[in-house]
Amino acid sequence: MTTFTKVTLFTDVDGRAKFREEFIELSDGSPQARLSPLLPASGCQFRQSPVGFRSQFHCTTDPQWLIVLAGEMEIGLQDGSSRVFRAGDHFYSADVLPEGAVFDPAVHGHWSRQCGDQPLVTVFVKA
Repeated sequence: MTTFTKVTLFTDVDGRAKFREEFIELSDGSPQARLSPLLPASGCQFRQSPVGFRSQFHCTTDPQWLIVLAGEMEIGLQDGSSRVFRAGDHFYSADVLPEGAVFDPAVHGHWSRQCGDQPLVTVFVKA
């Protein structure tokens, strides 16, 4: 069976954001065009971030797919690790604040920044 790699940014049981890879089976369609089952979405939003953009630590408010359309985006975690996503790359952002928690920028969330000499263009697809 063919699969699609779903990179997920999530909140672990310790309240910290982490990455994991999961696989979505491409069980529908035809041999020439394998498809996943239809996934729910409630809307999409486009964003352009200028050269030099960098956010502070924050959590995702609602789970969403993020797809890089142009430029490069780096996502950094509390443990000091980071990943760079380039045009055509994606991840599922689900690092929401744990229920009942008060946001602590020393524990929760992730930061993001534009990399390189090209503005960052992304699309968010709300789950």
